[in-house]
Amino acid sequence: MIVLCGMSLSNYHNKVKLALLEKGVAFEERLVLTKSTDPAVLAASPLAKVPYFEIDGRPLCESTVMLDWLEAAYPDPPLIPADPFEAAKVREIATFIDLHLELVARDLYGQAFFGGTVSESSQERVRKLLTRNIAAFGRLAKFSPYVAGAQFSLADCSAFNHLPLIGLASKLVLGSDLLAEAGVDWKGYCKLVGDRPAAQKVVADRKAAQDSMKPR
Repeated sequence: MIVLCGMSLSNYHNKVKLALLEKGVAFEERLVLTKSTDPAVLAASPLAKVPYFEIDGRPLCESTVMLDWLEAAYPDPPLIPADPFEAAKVREIATFIDLHLELVARDLYGQAFFGGTVSESSQERVRKLLTRNIAAFGRLAKFSPYVAGAQFSLADCSAFNHLPLIGLASKLVLGSDLLAEAGVDWKGYCKLVGDRPAAQKVVADRKAAQDSMKPR
């Protein structure tokens, strides 16, 4: 039995969840919040990050590693090409989105979504990095129609869950959607992916989690 531990508000949780749903793999979800001090959580995810798997009681953390295990354990339907080089290109794009776009934009989330404040110096640092990195992403991504090419892949599991946050956070904090400004039509892309049943399930669960947090 696979248990996906985390929360539907987490884009990294949803990155893994989208892959599970696309593959039609049976799994359960268990709500685990970030920064938990529960010894059982720390034994599974030493930094108390989500998501993580429990696979027949055995823990596995880090979303990219989780997706690699999933692809190896459940290769059909494939989310990476059979050709080793093309498979590496899919992972290249997914890694680029995670490390050079989402993790950079993450410094804006506190102000964009949680009522915090980001200093002007931090804003300018993020603006500079994102502007450079989005331009580089434009040279790497395909959007034909999926982010790595003609077929839905693991790279889309990252792109679909990360790009909206990057675009919205930059607009709310920096005053402009840096993705759209650079010519990345992330809204059109997310509409395409959003028509897939697995993506609709991810979005519906995320919305339900958001609604549950609103004051009654």
